[in-house]
Amino acid sequence: MIKISIITATFNSQKTIAHTLKCVQQQTYSNVEHIIVDGNSSDATMNLVHSFNHIQKKISEKDNGIYDAMNKGIELADGEIIGILNSDDFYADEFVLENIATIFENENCDAIYGNLLYVDEDDINKVTRKWISGNHTKQSFLYGWMPPHPTFFIRKKCYEKYGKFNLNLGTAADYELMLRMLFKHKVKTAYLPKTLVHMRSGGASNKTVKNRLLANKNDRLAWKVNNLNPYWFTLFLKPLRKLNQFI
Repeated sequence: MIKISIITATFNSQKTIAHTLKCVQQQTYSNVEHIIVDGNSSDATMNLVHSFNHIQKKISEKDNGIYDAMNKGIELADGEIIGILNSDDFYADEFVLENIATIFENENCDAIYGNLLYVDEDDINKVTRKWISGNHTKQSFLYGWMPPHPTFFIRKKCYEKYGKFNLNLGTAADYELMLRMLFKHKVKTAYLPKTLVHMRSGGASNKTVKNRLLANKNDRLAWKVNNLNPYWFTLFLKPLRKLNQFI
């Protein structure tokens, strides 16, 4: 049975972390390693973490932001497959990891992604946006496409071979990593056309127009650091990244 490591980075996450931990605990798939990497929270986050007995590894120390925490989690992971679940996100149902494991075992792929629902921060039953990823093709990234990072599962050997998160890319570090894995190195990828994760609205890269413009700048930098040419039309389409996937 393939082992899946789930990494959750936390920092003063007491409002939502219990829900996130519970959704992992309730997964029907049994061979799961849940890793908590906390940025030295000053609230009750770690008290809540300690109250869940399914968590195999947990550390709490100062870090250099969420992607540094994720990199620490990748280093700690023993699973062949690694997924990232943010401290305010939760799985759509208890069968998500079971479905992911089945596809990895049957399709002989290196990465899997799916769909995501944005939900209201205060009312998680209220869907605010749907992110329908669609099938990935060789040209997808050239038209501003990317899969939702919380639905992205990849073999640890890919991190070991191609590298972890680039901390110089700010909020575009997840975009750059998937660009590097899927577009540059062309790891074999499968699309699961199901909603895998619910995300509370209000991500760091989308909170303000200023943040969105900075994220777009970092998106273009992601191509540059990989020595890739996004072509002239991509430079114009980049500011509209992901909009075509929202319904």
